[in-house]
Amino acid sequence: MTDNNSILNKLDGIVGRFEEVSTLITDPSVIADQKRYVRLTKEYKELERLINARKEYVNTLSNIEEANEMLVSEQDTEMRKLAAEELENGRQRLPEIEEEIKLLLIPADPEDSKNAIVEIRGGTGGDEAAIFAGDLFRMYSKYCEIKGWNLAISSISEGASGGFKEIIFTITGENVYGVMKYESGVHRVQRVPQTETQGRVHTSAATVAVLPEADEFDVEINEGEIKWDTFRSSGAGGQNVNKVESGVRLRYMWKNPVTGVSEEILIESTETRDQPKNRERALSRLRTFIYDKEHQKYIDDIASRRKTMVSTGDRSAKIRTYNYPQGRITDHRINYTIYNLSAFMNGEIQDCIDHLIIAENAERIKENLL
Repeated sequence: MTDNNSILNKLDGIVGRFEEVSTLITDPSVIADQKRYVRLTKEYKELERLINARKEYVNTLSNIEEANEMLVSEQDTEMRKLAAEELENGRQRLPEIEEEIKLLLIPADPEDSKNAIVEIRGGTGGDEAAIFAGDLFRMYSKYCEIKGWNLAISSISEGASGGFKEIIFTITGENVYGVMKYESGVHRVQRVPQTETQGRVHTSAATVAVLPEADEFDVEINEGEIKWDTFRSSGAGGQNVNKVESGVRLRYMWKNPVTGVSEEILIESTETRDQPKNRERALSRLRTFIYDKEHQKYIDDIASRRKTMVSTGDRSAKIRTYNYPQGRITDHRINYTIYNLSAFMNGEIQDCIDHLIIAENAERIKENLL
């Protein structure tokens, strides 16, 4: 019962804060302060899950107590049988709720609920690396379809033999960064390239970087200091592509708060024929770039405190191997190996991500108990 009391004591302290936040988000002065309102509504949703878990926990403890009392006082055989079943169900459910509560009590990563900007670049391996980068993009596109997420391409640099030297895209949906962050790192492929005439297996690689998309409240940018250029987009799209200056180029001088050095940020956006939309997307990428740089210290701090499953900071970390001759996928962070490469490349990557999340949560619980 001591452990029960310990969990309830932690949860009781949250009840007061939940009531306070519930009142604050209806206050007109708070609603007028959009930055504070957005932060508080996120906190409200997180606390609400804990409050609901607390209710179920208290009800389960109460049901166990009542079932025990019935077994002592009740003479009716049928009633005693029902009480025994209720007791067994409660005893099975109680540790499950405790684990759920332990996870909920871990401070949420504020980035997880954000959309994500993903960059895939062909690494070592020349044309084959670019082709593999294209395969990874297709894999993530299929995964987004399965999840019901939206994917919008920002920029493309095509490979000479297919695939991409580089492709950057934004994924929008629920809890996108919280899932996609596990894909950051070096992805290695072992297979016979299309360009190989003698059937030899080659090893190539592509890097994936997943960044949380910053919203307007995360980063302060002096838009008056942004220099804009327009240019004619190139690529597929008919005559309009070459006649209309729909592509935009953004230049912004930014002082890195860690190094104190000023640097020019250059961003291009050509994904639509609508110049205002391209400007909006370029601004979004600028916010995300600065946000990522400014939060690197926070990310490095997490990595130094626990064995994180997210390849934080070091994007050169080899995280996964795709072995085509054996039809094998191996994730090196958790020694996860499966032999369904075809389905995996068709977007069925959830099981691997689930294992990574479980391993990450185990580390976070351990850290929280220290």
